[in-house]
Amino acid sequence: MAPKYAPSLRSRLAPLLLCLQTGFIILSAFYFEIKETGDRHAFINFYPEYQDVNVMVILGFGFLCTFLVRYGFSGSGFNLLVAAIATQWGIILNGIKFWYYTGKIRVDLKSIAVAELYAASALISIGAVLGKTNPVHLTLIALLEVSGLVLNEWLLQTLLKVRPLNGIMLLHVFGALFGLMLMWILNRKGSEQGFEKEKFDRKSGLFSMLGTLFLWMFWPTFNSMLVDDRTPWRKLGAVSSTYLALAVSAVTAAAVSVLCNPKGKLNLIQLQSSILAGGVAVGVSISAIHQPWEAMTIGFAAAIISTIGFKYLKTHMLIAFECHDTCAIMSTHGLPGLLGWLAQLVLQIKAFDDHTLAIRFAVFHICTLFITVTISLIMGILTGFLLKLNLWRPAQDNKCFDDQAFWEFPHLAERK
Repeated sequence: MAPKYAPSLRSRLAPLLLCLQTGFIILSAFYFEIKETGDRHAFINFYPEYQDVNVMVILGFGFLCTFLVRYGFSGSGFNLLVAAIATQWGIILNGIKFWYYTGKIRVDLKSIAVAELYAASALISIGAVLGKTNPVHLTLIALLEVSGLVLNEWLLQTLLKVRPLNGIMLLHVFGALFGLMLMWILNRKGSEQGFEKEKFDRKSGLFSMLGTLFLWMFWPTFNSMLVDDRTPWRKLGAVSSTYLALAVSAVTAAAVSVLCNPKGKLNLIQLQSSILAGGVAVGVSISAIHQPWEAMTIGFAAAIISTIGFKYLKTHMLIAFECHDTCAIMSTHGLPGLLGWLAQLVLQIKAFDDHTLAIRFAVFHICTLFITVTISLIMGILTGFLLKLNLWRPAQDNKCFDDQAFWEFPHLAERK
């Protein structure tokens, strides 16, 4: 008979968090240096972009993870925990390149915003195992995935001379494949029949839709934040292209969702995943998009593959590969991210007049994806086997997707 209560994490979670935070504080005391590059106007101009990304990571992903009817506390609360840890760790790892030359880790708005992009990748992966892990697992995922993403970015810039924007925006593909390995290794027996508490209702669906709206509204900033602003029209083009792709994907996803439903009705959870697909795909290919119709076409194609992927891919992955994808991250981020990579390849080749340069770019671009896929799969496998250890006290099957395993509910104390 399964135990009535979930195992206590007092001896695991508290020491881990306190040790991590103490280590971050010690590092900051010796190596952090707050230094804003540029003048006061540069700070004023960049702060709204930083704030938009901050809203996406905390509110957007936070509310998005509340769609499970009995996992709202954990969905939003653990999102904040992971984002806070991953951002601090990302600042440290991303600042090593400055530490190598100056002996200090520079902290400014841009470094914090970049670290939040790393955190977004970790939140994408966590969506695959949402409800089936505990906070200790999520903390370790955040640390290891951010480390893998920074390593991947460094390899791309060092070996292939990939521009920082193109390297970082592969976070969607990296996060989806990292999460794929996690859900494959951490798969629970009997997940093919579904979990009893993996449900959503009207209230949880409404809160989750609010997170989708936050992400949809601020996604243009997410894609354009790192675009070189020395050429003003490039940043404007990135914002415009992202909005157009998001608008097209929202309309297309609604149409395809109705076509996929036997009763001709809209599926809220399916729409939440698919209306963001255009932003994902355009974000990966943003450096190669120069015409509005290109962004709109990418958004159209991304919405179709994302909507159909949500309808069929999740079920087939569960049956064929025993991969239970809670938030359907493969159809939301994985497939659109790969589409964006392919679109960038096609658009860049089309822009070359010299066939030799086009072939050389194609080889380097394929190598970029190969390195990203390799690092994400290896890091995901290593993290999955680490989390598989009983040392971290995984929750029992009957406590999956349940806030009562981790949160105190005083009004339910007598009913436990």
